[in-house]
Amino acid sequence: MNETRRPPAPHAAERARTIAARGGRAALLPSDGADSRITPVLHHVHPHGVATIVLPDEHPLVEAARRGELTAMLELADQAPVPLREPVRGLLWITGWLRALSVEEAREAGLEIAETRPDPRLLDLGHGASALRLSPASLVVADAEGTTSLRPELFAQAEPDPFAAHEDHWLRHLELSHRDVVGQLAQHLPEELRGGHVRPLGLDRFGLRLRVEMADSDHDVRIAFSRPVGTAQELAVELRRLMGCPFLAQRR
Repeated sequence: MNETRRPPAPHAAERARTIAARGGRAALLPSDGADSRITPVLHHVHPHGVATIVLPDEHPLVEAARRGELTAMLELADQAPVPLREPVRGLLWITGWLRALSVEEAREAGLEIAETRPDPRLLDLGHGASALRLSPASLVVADAEGTTSLRPELFAQAEPDPFAAHEDHWLRHLELSHRDVVGQLAQHLPEELRGGHVRPLGLDRFGLRLRVEMADSDHDVRIAFSRPVGTAQELAVELRRLMGCPFLAQRR
């Protein structure tokens, strides 16, 4: 019996780190029994899995966290960079213990965040905004590759995908300016999906992901590179190869 071999993909911890690094839409869900989703003013997941969450001083959760440690879950949604019928590509849930930071701790956290992600809203810490810290007990990542539970130490040991910071720009450029390239890449799709609307969905060091929007369903397909890549030059070679340009693929 022949088994269909799945194309190689980043492991779960790497996918989780990538979602965290992209800093997409976030919702904080306190474990107090209330059906409430809180949208932070700002959120940041540090490399070790701890999350800093900024809320207005007057938010009820800030006062509750000042009275004592709470349990909560931070949900991060990884949004596709092009408009799609179903735009969420993946979800990361970080569950753990939430506490309020002192003004001094909040400013230190703000400085640490600003080193990698400058944001004017960080200036409000201590001036109308408070910082909470979520220390992780567990993490769960869910996307087209599957749903996986992670220990915080596995998350901390992984690295985001090398193209995470540029993926949005590249895929939007592909969608808006190079539909011919998308059409050439579609030759790698299964025959039954070639009549759908093909969109660039994702890019990582292992390959390219396409979303095929059919009349009544959506399908995500991973197209693998011949080898993992780590630079823009290596990526260009692999994309040319997938487009069927062996001569161009040999050029550096």
